[in-house]
Amino acid sequence: MQGIVVNVIKYNEKHNIAHIYTDRRGMLAFLVRQGSTQAARMRNAMFMPLSLIEFEAQLQPGRELGTLHDVRRSTMLMSIYSDPMKNAIAMFLSELLSRTIQEQEQNMVLYSFLRNSIIRLEEAQSSVANFHICFLYKLGAFIGIQPDVESYREGYWFNMSDGVFTPSPLAGGKSIAPSQARVLQLLSRMTWDNMHLFRFTRQQRNEMLEMMLSYYRLHHSTLGTLRSPEVLKQLFT
Repeated sequence: MQGIVVNVIKYNEKHNIAHIYTDRRGMLAFLVRQGSTQAARMRNAMFMPLSLIEFEAQLQPGRELGTLHDVRRSTMLMSIYSDPMKNAIAMFLSELLSRTIQEQEQNMVLYSFLRNSIIRLEEAQSSVANFHICFLYKLGAFIGIQPDVESYREGYWFNMSDGVFTPSPLAGGKSIAPSQARVLQLLSRMTWDNMHLFRFTRQQRNEMLEMMLSYYRLHHSTLGTLRSPEVLKQLFT
C-alpha cells in the first residue's frame, strides 16, 4: 500500500497516531510506536507531514486504528523539510488536508493529485510564494467546490454558496465583490509551471488566501480556524 502522511498526533506515552491518505482505502489512522532508540528515530523521520511512504497494513474490522509493517519511503523528500518556505507550505497542506479529507474509500484521482503536488513542491526551483494559493484552488476540483469560471464575466460577483459568478450579489447570502471575484478567474490559469510568473504583493496574496479559506469554510464546516496560514502570511513578500 502507498500513502501520504497527513499528520501525526500523540496518543499515549508509547504510541502516536498517524493519519495517512492511502492509494487503496483513502484516509486511515494507524498506531505508530514511539521510542528513543536510533531505529525509532529513523522510523519517526518517515512520518513527517507529507512524507510519501510504502507499507504493509493490518486492518481489523471494527477497529479504528490499524498497524503498520515494513514501512519505507517511496520518494525521498529533502527540500520540503530543509527549506523554511517549503516547510511552512507543507505545514499548511497538512493542516488543510486533515480538516477537509476524511473519506475512507479509494480515490486514485485525488491521491495522484496530492502525490504529484508534493513532488512538484519538492522539486520546485523557482519561487513557491504562490504554491499554497494554487493548491487551494486546484484541490477544490477534487472535493467538489471548484468555482465555475465559465460563468465569469467582468464586473460579476462570486456567489460562494453555489460557486458561480452572478451579475449581482446573492440576496441574504455570501458573495464576493467583483474586485476580488476576478481573482478567482485569474487563479484558474495558474499552474505549477507558471505560478512563479504571477506577481502579487503580500497584501494581495493574503487577501486571496483569506478569500479561499472563507469559501472552503462555507462548504466544509470541519475546517475551522487554521494556525498555519499566519506563518505563511509573514513569510512571503
